[in-house]
Amino acid sequence: MTLPAHLPDPVQFAVPVFIILMIVEMFAIRAGARGDYDWRDTGASLAMGFGNTFAAILFGASIVGLGTWLWQFRLFEVPIAWWSLAVCFIGEDFFYYWFHRSAHRVRWFWASHVIHHSSQHYNLSTALRQTWTGFFSISFAFRLPLFLIGFPPQLILFCAGLNLVYQFFIHTETVRRLPFGLEYWLNSPSHHRVHHGTNARYLDRNYGGVFIVWDRIFGTFEAERDDEPARYGIVKNLATFNPFWVAFHEWLAIGSDIIAARSWRERWMAFVGPPGWHSGTTADVIRANWEAEQRPLPAE
Repeated sequence: MTLPAHLPDPVQFAVPVFIILMIVEMFAIRAGARGDYDWRDTGASLAMGFGNTFAAILFGASIVGLGTWLWQFRLFEVPIAWWSLAVCFIGEDFFYYWFHRSAHRVRWFWASHVIHHSSQHYNLSTALRQTWTGFFSISFAFRLPLFLIGFPPQLILFCAGLNLVYQFFIHTETVRRLPFGLEYWLNSPSHHRVHHGTNARYLDRNYGGVFIVWDRIFGTFEAERDDEPARYGIVKNLATFNPFWVAFHEWLAIGSDIIAARSWRERWMAFVGPPGWHSGTTADVIRANWEAEQRPLPAE
């Protein structure tokens, strides 16, 4: 069965639902449900969301144009059909996993992605805290293989929109676990709370967008523990809700580290090293120190 050649933007249809659910979540939390809202933090998240929308208007056409140009060199002729929608959706999430993993492991990508992690609260408004500099960091490159494979551009954009919409719903503390064994296959509020946690156990885990199975396959899965609630934010939390500082603080830190670098290797690592490399506070170092503390002392 074929699909219409023109596919809608799922995000546009979902925005009213986002607003309604944020209001519902606020009232639910006030009534005693798990979670927390801070109007300053929520305001910063909304400002980041508006800025991200503006950046998409400025640069989105260029990204789509590049993908469409690459599509000329496609390996296969993929029609717009239900089966290709399913395959493209899975493929899009697979490449999203690798983008997301790289965004935590390579500082150049992290400089854009850190915005999403900068909130010390975890609620539906946090999902709207998005980067203004994704075009500059070239994060869209991870999706380009789908164009070369031969998936039509409108199908790729539709699947990317579906992926983004799904991820809105997992930014909440009010939902504990998904039923019917879905926690094994799908990313969930529980899995994504781990991803946003700064606990040593939780750092750089659960990168999946829609499917958590990528993390299980590639060894980056960590289950949420009821006896260890996630502490949200980043390793060195921001002391401001100023959206411009939220948007650009890591880029400025990269520039500062380049200026202070004593060798070309240090300058290179300021770009491509893991976040925290210059200060010795990478996720791997933090986790290794924590694991060493958990080991029992040898018997005397």
